[in-house]
Amino acid sequence: MAEKAIDLGEQSEVEVFGARVHNLKNIDISFPRNQLVVITGLSGSGKSSLAFDTIYAEGQRRYMETFSAYSRQFMGGMERPDVDKVSGLSPVIAIEQKTTSKNPRSTVGTITEIYDFMRLLFARTGDAYSYVTGEKMERFSEDQIFRTILEKFNGQPINILAPVIKGRKGHYRELFEQIRKQGYLKVWIDGAIQDVEPKMQLDRYKIHDIDIVVDRLVITEKDEKRLQTSIQTALKVAKGIIRVADQQNNVSYYSKFLMDPVSGISYDEPQPNTFSFNSPYGACPRCGGLGYISEVEEDSVIPDRKLSILNGGLAPLGEYRETWMFQVLKALGKKYEFSLATPIEKLSPDIVKIILNGSPDMITVPVEYNKYNVQNYQISFDGIIKMLEEQQERRTDDDSGDLDNYRVVKVCPECNGARLKKESLNFKVDGKSIFDLATMDIVTLNSWFQGLEERISERQNIISKEILKEIRARIGFLLDVGLSYLTLDRTARTLSGGEAQRIRLATQIGSQLMNVMYILDEPSIGLHQRDNDRLIHALKNLRDLGNTVLVVEHDKDMILEADYVIDMGPAAGVHGGTVVAQGTPQQLMHQQTLTTSYLNGSKEIAIPEKRRAGNGKFLSIKKASGHNLKNVNVDFPLGKLIGITGVSGSGKSSLITETLYPVLNHHFFRAKKQPLPYGKIEGLENIDKVIEIDQTPIGRTPRSNPATYTGVFSDIRALFVGLPEARIRGYKPGRFSFNVKGGRCETCQGAGVKLIEMNFLPDVQVPCEVCGGRRYNRETLEVRYRGKSISDVLDMSIEDACAFFEPIPSIYRKIKTLQDVGLGYITLGQSSTTLSGGEAQRVKLATELSKKDTGNTFYILDEPTTGLHFEDINVLLGVLNLLVDKGNTVLVIEHNLDVIKVADHVIDLGPEGGSGGGKILFSGTPEDLCKVKESFTGKFLQKEMNVVV
Repeated sequence: MAEKAIDLGEQSEVEVFGARVHNLKNIDISFPRNQLVVITGLSGSGKSSLAFDTIYAEGQRRYMETFSAYSRQFMGGMERPDVDKVSGLSPVIAIEQKTTSKNPRSTVGTITEIYDFMRLLFARTGDAYSYVTGEKMERFSEDQIFRTILEKFNGQPINILAPVIKGRKGHYRELFEQIRKQGYLKVWIDGAIQDVEPKMQLDRYKIHDIDIVVDRLVITEKDEKRLQTSIQTALKVAKGIIRVADQQNNVSYYSKFLMDPVSGISYDEPQPNTFSFNSPYGACPRCGGLGYISEVEEDSVIPDRKLSILNGGLAPLGEYRETWMFQVLKALGKKYEFSLATPIEKLSPDIVKIILNGSPDMITVPVEYNKYNVQNYQISFDGIIKMLEEQQERRTDDDSGDLDNYRVVKVCPECNGARLKKESLNFKVDGKSIFDLATMDIVTLNSWFQGLEERISERQNIISKEILKEIRARIGFLLDVGLSYLTLDRTARTLSGGEAQRIRLATQIGSQLMNVMYILDEPSIGLHQRDNDRLIHALKNLRDLGNTVLVVEHDKDMILEADYVIDMGPAAGVHGGTVVAQGTPQQLMHQQTLTTSYLNGSKEIAIPEKRRAGNGKFLSIKKASGHNLKNVNVDFPLGKLIGITGVSGSGKSSLITETLYPVLNHHFFRAKKQPLPYGKIEGLENIDKVIEIDQTPIGRTPRSNPATYTGVFSDIRALFVGLPEARIRGYKPGRFSFNVKGGRCETCQGAGVKLIEMNFLPDVQVPCEVCGGRRYNRETLEVRYRGKSISDVLDMSIEDACAFFEPIPSIYRKIKTLQDVGLGYITLGQSSTTLSGGEAQRVKLATELSKKDTGNTFYILDEPTTGLHFEDINVLLGVLNLLVDKGNTVLVIEHNLDVIKVADHVIDLGPEGGSGGGKILFSGTPEDLCKVKESFTGKFLQKEMNVVV
């Protein structure tokens, strides 16, 4: 009997029954449809498990089941979430942070489709200009060509020429024979007229221009018909192009296509793909549309010029060995009279150039097979750099070579980073190329498009009317979600998780879908408080279209502005997974939970009674000018907790992660990444190392986990090796590794699960039938410490592991730091791919904390509060303060007011984002920042710190 379909129009709520995914405790929950619903709670309390792993997963599974079994086998499968029933579910769209494209060809413009509409605008309304003379390109009809020649050359003798070869080498024997057979008597070769003769040919190594002389005549009224016929013939022969030469051999160009009337260069008719850097019709030929090239750097190949080639002066070759390349260099030395034993700095620049870039002459390489037999080989030597480039081309992803050590990424010299061909860059609308528009921030771009109709022709207006409407709408959506500082050419992989999520949100608002459930994962990440209202307004607009908006969020403003709030808890991990409170924000205020205590002010992160004085030393960077930075000079006081603040796009990341950190990383660790432009740096002697703790994953495979990343797993394996049972059996540390043969289960190769391919059903992951998901073979699991096998240890939560390993200081110290940063709820063996960005960052922080520090370390953290609840932030601040109290300097790029108010020193950038930012507005204590009128951070900090100005 068929099941009766549910009419969602009658059901006003989404209901979830018996959710048991991850740590969810068989919960039942309902919330209203077509409302803005916020799920909040401690990190690890089960928010994402409910929103994404239950509700979204069930929505996706239902969608997949609408396809035929045949289609599903090609699409991959969706695992059924562990839930009894979900009702009232609309079609679901998840907008997560992890969906950012890493493709270098993906940009803000392509993601939002604004660039696609701009390509259409330029293809249909752009004016072409010559890249040689700058003149506006012209196209003529056949009749226009006829009338123009008639007027310009009236009464003059002229030659009507049909160009067939332009700027190419060759002898062209066959071409001349073909021209002769067609009945033409004369040709124009390199500016001179010659008779066509049998067996005629040119110098094949010289560049030639060849035109067929179609007709020679004096322009008079009686010859108009003849002129018209000749023009038609020439256009047919030369495929739409014609040249006219007067008595003085001055040549005029005419074309049915776009052509420069002065130089004669022509462009193909523009199409949308002419302006696409992802198409061969538009992409710069040098960089392939990437905007940058990777090439071997001379200083990397010769790092120390005091060394000779024999002693390793050429880094890729190393010291002298009996190899073919050294035999070639010996022969090269013999030919050009230099010794491989001479220090490279004493060789002439010409010799060094030959070694690196190759010899113009053939060289003779003698190869000795035995003492009686020497074979000479004549070879051409292309140079060490060419050798490295050829190795790079042959290299696969699995190669472990270090060729990248000799390469540097540079802006493409041909397109200067514009990604497009020079022809594409010379089409303009209102004097701007498509690249000019792509490099404008969204605010400037919006201003340029406003009133464009008044600045272009009537014909362009008619064509562009609908295109401009679409472009303006999408720009408006980007402004609504607080991304006014971005540019369309910004690559997707440089976007933060929050930025990428808000771009997708803007795209969804533009789609105007109705009766959809949108699930968002902390969209306020990386957003300044000033822009929060606009984001909330954008989410409400999405709701008002008739959609349910479900947001996993910790932001106080977002929670208070929601229609309905679900608070998960009461704690994290195994101690969470239940709904501790739900209702409207007003109803929530009367319930006692950890979240509500921070919302109603009964609990707060306290402002320190006294700010640290620091150690009196500074690290200073001068004249930083990368991206939107305006030649700023910044002094970072050492021995303090420093907050870097400012609206989104004000230049925080440009200053810290792209200028300061690469400079310090190169100084201490010889890192290759080039910093953005700056003048000089002072005070390096005041610190002894730099550590950046960002949110990139701690591993890219499921085999990576907190135990392996922190290094504690090596200590745990060493502990198991030392047990009597292991010593009797002769086990080594590798026996307890699930990544190598020996102790692991070979059926699943230490993964614990097997992937079952279902021909007409989704692939299924099942526990390994041999080891039962325990990763190891029976013999390895027989070795136990205090009743626990190595598999049992990996399945322990950090909290349980702390108690278990307390008697062993080396292990306990590393695990305890994980608990100290608020990660007690995750397991030691939890796959790195399941950790959020904030959790990964805290694992890294714990790893650094477990190391012995010198007290002169400079730590850089980029928004460490990402994904953290108010209580988690309190714990994190305790950890950061511990680092500073030891004498270290901790620099935090942050928007969270709780972190800013407890910092010892704040550096505020602004006043706006993009081109309106890049200045240092303030440097000093949070109390003094509140008094800075032009600082948006200061205004919000006033309320947070209750400072009256």
